[in-house]
Amino acid sequence: MNSLREHVKQHYGRGRILDSVIAALRETGKDLARLKPEDLAPVDEFHVRGREATVELARRAALKPGSHVLDVGCGLGGSARYLAAERQCQVTGIDLTQEYVDVANALAGMVGLSDKVAFRQASALEMPFGDGTFDAVWTEHVQMNIADKHAFYREIGRVTRPKGMLLFHDIFEGKGGPLHYPVPWAEESSISFLAAPEEVRKTLENLGFVIHDWVDKSEPSLQWVVTAIEKLKESGPPPLGTHLLMGDTARKKFENNIRNLREGRYVVYQARAEKQ
Repeated sequence: MNSLREHVKQHYGRGRILDSVIAALRETGKDLARLKPEDLAPVDEFHVRGREATVELARRAALKPGSHVLDVGCGLGGSARYLAAERQCQVTGIDLTQEYVDVANALAGMVGLSDKVAFRQASALEMPFGDGTFDAVWTEHVQMNIADKHAFYREIGRVTRPKGMLLFHDIFEGKGGPLHYPVPWAEESSISFLAAPEEVRKTLENLGFVIHDWVDKSEPSLQWVVTAIEKLKESGPPPLGTHLLMGDTARKKFENNIRNLREGRYVVYQARAEKQ
């Protein structure tokens, strides 16, 4: 288990991420003294459909101002900052990768949201919070790196208050066969653990969640990735983008996302579930 966690950390932690982001912001002409959360969206929404998917999931959630939300696998904190700035939530984010946590806290300070968001390093399987702490738990593109889905969702259920919500935008196993690697969450198969959506739905129901929304977003995800790779081929990578988080294989990962989605090797779902 520990070796797997270390492998996941190494996959995401690349070193000098904050320096790269700041340099890219300057290159695009952003005033770092007047930075806004939306200025960071090209890089801090490390999931298919980026900010578009975050906004969509937030609408699905209908979170009330003041809600205490946990973002599991927060990455650089883009979704958490969106929920704080646009939905007036108090957000805590956790991520396995310390560098992501450090960058997330730094960026929160740069956009004036340090009083509304906080990030800390922690495992999604051993969260440092009491039972029923959060009004909602939010997660985007995280469980693909976790083999034990039951333990993952059980731990989410533990920290969610009764009648609280689980909200996710995630990638699951399709029926088209094994993935083409590399993909954004794994260079090869050793840290990739996709489960079928019906299997995850059954797990959630067995853990006492009631499913209110369960929506296949594979087609708009494919359209979004195709558009992204077309822009990449036409003009090259922009100064600020998620390619900064994917290393030398970024372009191949984008191309494999298209292949995997077109061939049904993975599917994308959004869901809203209520803890009983």
